[in-house]
Amino acid sequence: MLKLITFVLTLAVGSAIAIADDVSLTVYNQNLALVKEGRSLDFQKGINRMNLTDVAASIDPTSVHFRLRSSDKIELLEQNYQYDLVSSEKILQKYLGNTVDIAMKNGDVVSGKFLSLSSGYMVLLLSDGAVRLVNTQEMLSVSAPKLPEGLIVTPTLEWLIASDVTGKREAEISYLTSNISWHAEYIAQLDKDDKNLRLSAWVSLDNRSGKTYKDAKLKLVAGDINRVTPPALAKGAMYESMAMDAAGRGFEEKTFFEYHLYTLSRATTVANNETKQVSLFDPASTAVKKLYRYEASAGVTDVNVAVTFKNSEGGGLGMPLPAGKIRMTKLDSDGSEEFVGEDMIDHTPRNEEVELRVGNAFDIVGEMAVVDSRRISDRIREETVEVKLRNRKTEDVTISVRYRLYGDWQVLESNFEYTKKTAQELEFTVPVKSDQEAILKYRIRYGS
Repeated sequence: MLKLITFVLTLAVGSAIAIADDVSLTVYNQNLALVKEGRSLDFQKGINRMNLTDVAASIDPTSVHFRLRSSDKIELLEQNYQYDLVSSEKILQKYLGNTVDIAMKNGDVVSGKFLSLSSGYMVLLLSDGAVRLVNTQEMLSVSAPKLPEGLIVTPTLEWLIASDVTGKREAEISYLTSNISWHAEYIAQLDKDDKNLRLSAWVSLDNRSGKTYKDAKLKLVAGDINRVTPPALAKGAMYESMAMDAAGRGFEEKTFFEYHLYTLSRATTVANNETKQVSLFDPASTAVKKLYRYEASAGVTDVNVAVTFKNSEGGGLGMPLPAGKIRMTKLDSDGSEEFVGEDMIDHTPRNEEVELRVGNAFDIVGEMAVVDSRRISDRIREETVEVKLRNRKTEDVTISVRYRLYGDWQVLESNFEYTKKTAQELEFTVPVKSDQEAILKYRIRYGS
């Protein structure tokens, strides 16, 4: 309701340092960024105050670090973070007990002392002692002589500084801010034979920190850093724009501590309330294998489809892959590209296997049942499991069947080969010819 009110104010804003000469932005996966700015600051000899504006609204004021680029002696004695920003609600609260002028939609102007605001009505005490309730829906504007004390128009760091010099000096300001993060997104294009995959990657950078970083030196850290108090995620935020940035080279990668650091080789602007996408690396091709997997369980009939590849240089990749979503497409016979599924990957080092679940096979069906169960003794029991696999495709397939167990167990017999994946999981390899059914049968003994 109050958003319809226009305030006519004379803003008296003191001198402040707002211009950043150069900006470096290091963004982490965990809703966190390190901002470093070079600024030219104007000092006065002695103890005095200085306002530093144009900082992120989501700044962690306890993380601010100030460093001169000269040997002059300047000491930061005290810091206050002012964030009581101008808004219609805050201004109205500040004007309680003060005289305001209200322009109404019918052309009238109502003047009086502002007593309260409740249920959509402003309560005014008029000059003749009468009380008037003004419907905020009928108001055009509220006018006041000046901005009340204690309100600011932009987030500001107020410093108390002891300086031995007078004049401008170059300094570096750094701080942590929340509400900015990044993640990787991939497009994996399968060829028509499902034998090769072309992988391209983008970085999606979400900035809701309350500041635009112009011509910033951008670095991204992939990895899970430990934080004592994780910042709360912003809720209900809306993106105002999306920027695509593919010009020039992408990111250069290197190991940094126990993480991986990706540095953009050119400056870029990261605007506030923007999702920015930048190419992570040039598209690369690698050989893939297609897998069919059935999780044998009563009532489950779906057979999953997955593709696997090795993230190796010899295979065509070999770059540490940050965690992110991989959207998979496939080329049709007419040359068009169609979406076939998507999956998430975790941070993946070089030379590790990547498995992507695409979806469920339409023409392959699994069916599992325990066909026999016998009690051998108080501690030993045997059961016979039967898994039926029907392949309605026009080509032969091989299906991996996984079966979960519990307690102490051993396989007494099986009509197909198997491997022990874990202490509680078996994996059988079952070939199934086109338009036929294969039956896997095995007997398990539980207990000892």
